[in-house]
Amino acid sequence: MKKLIEKIEKLLNPYKGLPKEIYILFIARIINAAGAFIFPLLTLIFTKKLGMSNAQAGIFVTICGSLFLPSSIIGGKLTDTFGRKKVIVTLDTLAALSYITAALVGTSTKMIPFIMLASIFMGMSDPAHSAIIADLTTPKNRDGAYSLSYMGFNLGFSIGPILGGLLFENHLKLLFIGDAITALIATILIFLFIKETLHKTHENIGDDRNLEKRVEGSIFKVLLSRPILIWFSLIMFGYSFVYSQWSFMYPMYVEQSFVNEGAKLYGKLASFNGIIVITMTPAITLFLSKVKNIRRIFYGGIFYAVGFGMLGFANTKLAFFCSVFIFTIGEITIVISSTPFIINNTPASHRGRMNAILPLIMGFGHTIGPLIMGFVLKSSSTAFGWKIVGLVMIIFTLFMFILEKYDKKPLQHINKIKTSTNLK
Repeated sequence: MKKLIEKIEKLLNPYKGLPKEIYILFIARIINAAGAFIFPLLTLIFTKKLGMSNAQAGIFVTICGSLFLPSSIIGGKLTDTFGRKKVIVTLDTLAALSYITAALVGTSTKMIPFIMLASIFMGMSDPAHSAIIADLTTPKNRDGAYSLSYMGFNLGFSIGPILGGLLFENHLKLLFIGDAITALIATILIFLFIKETLHKTHENIGDDRNLEKRVEGSIFKVLLSRPILIWFSLIMFGYSFVYSQWSFMYPMYVEQSFVNEGAKLYGKLASFNGIIVITMTPAITLFLSKVKNIRRIFYGGIFYAVGFGMLGFANTKLAFFCSVFIFTIGEITIVISSTPFIINNTPASHRGRMNAILPLIMGFGHTIGPLIMGFVLKSSSTAFGWKIVGLVMIIFTLFMFILEKYDKKPLQHINKIKTSTNLK
């Protein structure tokens, strides 16, 4: 028993001693994710409730993603200018109100504009959520903080899809209202217990964190001085393209394989995904603690290629659960490594904007994934579609391996940007 306790304590070490605000954010993430009913079922809402074809659903899911991405650029600028807390509280509240309005207009195409509006507001607030964690942490505890936030999301997400799957057939309005209420509760926690952190970007940073020092110039000047971030985001575009099929092709394929059981089975699979994250994230975080972030992401790509690609060869219930287990290991590895990699290479003065621009590039893969695969499925089987997805993942995983070699070279232009106490 003593050895077991020691092992558990060792697994929890990355999460000990974090700022108290990180734990508040962790609780808020759990609550918000527990009510995340709409996003994972968006494809089924468009096809089964609004009567769209697979291709049409792919277009509308892509549109929603397209609205999310450019809005984050505006949100990034607002985050660096007005503050993280103000952006989160204001825009997350507006997103919740958009979902409530969608519920009130009834199950028809009239709800689509409000779903899109919610995507815009959530996109605008997203950079602030990442920036506030960066402000509160250093490279020494940053991996643990982002890992905890990710685990909090999945702790809630392990509950949400099951409830969503049960309510989907006969209580669609409750899905929208429930999503909105949990988002409002999470926002209230942040409003009451977390102070603004924008002032922390003006604090002195030691030479051991040279890449995080405030700098002059636009976000584009900063990016040009750090080309590895550009290449990194372009490769992560491919990773996002593949992962987008978890919310697009996956529920569709489950429904095709098990007619009229799709929503419930997909809910169970999504919850299984969350359970794996909750149970495995501490172990993976500890196991990879001495591995470079970029190498971790290469490993994660291998798990993606196997986990998603295998569906081109098997579609039994056992195959679906095995697939989820494998790609979720990859998901954990990638998520706990990608944001710290970006933050550790970003000036504190530009955290909001960097957390908008790079996800814009990376997230574009998530945006066009449903669109491209929707058209692919018009002329081929879903099983063949999964083989294409697996091949795409193999290609971008090899690109990440090549980038790791580039990462070993020193950045040439960092010192050309003068540090400053003024944000421009």
